Amino acid sequence: MSKAPAIVVQGLGKTYRVWHSPAHRLKGALATRAIRWTQRLPAITKACTRYHNRLFDEFTALDDVAFELKQGDALGIIGPNGSGKSTLLQIIAGLLAPTQGSVRVMGRVSALLELGSGFNPEFTGRENVYLNGAILGIPRARLDALFPAIAAFADIGEFIDRPIKLYSTGMVMRLAFAVQVHVEPDVLIVDEALAVGDAAFQAKAMAKIEQILERGTTLLFVGHDLNAVRNFCDQALYLHRGRILAHGDPEEVTRQYMFDVQRTRVQGLLGADTRVDAADKDCGVRAVRFLDARFAGAGRHVTVGFGAPLDMCFRFTLATAIAHPRLFVDLLDLKGIQITGRLVTIPTHPDDGTLTCRVRLAARLQQGVYRLRVRVANAHSPAAAVTLRRHDALLSFEVVDDSRERFLGLFELPMQVDWQEPMMQAEIGAR
Repeated sequence: MSKAPAIVVQGLGKTYRVWHSPAHRLKGALATRAIRWTQRLPAITKACTRYHNRLFDEFTALDDVAFELKQGDALGIIGPNGSGKSTLLQIIAGLLAPTQGSVRVMGRVSALLELGSGFNPEFTGRENVYLNGAILGIPRARLDALFPAIAAFADIGEFIDRPIKLYSTGMVMRLAFAVQVHVEPDVLIVDEALAVGDAAFQAKAMAKIEQILERGTTLLFVGHDLNAVRNFCDQALYLHRGRILAHGDPEEVTRQYMFDVQRTRVQGLLGADTRVDAADKDCGVRAVRFLDARFAGAGRHVTVGFGAPLDMCFRFTLATAIAHPRLFVDLLDLKGIQITGRLVTIPTHPDDGTLTCRVRLAARLQQGVYRLRVRVANAHSPAAAVTLRRHDALLSFEVVDDSRERFLGLFELPMQVDWQEPMMQAEIGAR
């Protein structure tokens, strides 16, 4: 049985007028009035219209955007800054009117856009919870029942009864997040709001989002964290300059986005005329190419038991001088989430530019399929790396042993567990 649509976007466009100056905005208002007054004088009306249109430039934030999201599905929207992602979410949430096209949203919408923007700074946290709940159409009795859970989730202590103007930015964000995720929305819209508060609160926020999705809530998510898009979303949409460049499987869409980002960075480093090639899961500059990759004595995919040794070789060419050449070897799960990795400094170039790197590891991983991603980069540091060539699926392997009796999760973490002897009653009384 097919699911009913939750969000339907058709031919959506949004155009802004950018006035050349405040004076031009005033002149534009006067010209608009003159156009209305001279409707019976076509020549004057036409002249006023031409004058009016010279006072501003038009910026198109969205151009012919169309997609449909079914109930219970999750869509991740990615793209560079200024691509129209937040504008799209604001139109879907009903905060902005489109210039053209239409949007239909079925059910109650909860939007995590600019967290805390709807709070009254003079009201206490408690009063703002009830104010936001009323705006969302939640009955007072229902808010009374939800309030203890909201306050506990926000975890701001006695500040819940103090004015919002006394809160830190993090406290406002925590309270706003707590309100939005506890009203049981049919559609949850999230714009870069999962990284709120400290690390402990972020973990709690992610767990709450997962819980909401399990209830069948439809999710519309914007973020630069591609792992979160792959982890949470059934499909992804890539926006660039207001237009859809790709829409479909999150793995394929995020790969195209990463290629475009890499091409921009490489051309910024080596020059705008630098050619960047892409073929399936391999992309990069022509001066760097992967020639071969295989497991010792096998092909490009092996099946192993828990803890079995894996011995692999990577051969590649490096036909250009790089200031800080490094090799990144990343271990990924099937969703593309990085489990671990290694940063290796590439030695001095050989005469023919061909290098071979041998990597050995033990497959101390939970049952499942894993793949190796390899990147050659100019990296002064791990945080300042420009990838020159990457291959997302050179090698893969499957661990067949179910090791849940040994450990939970994806890999084994050394952990010591001790049982303490029960204290004697006399010892308890002495304390």
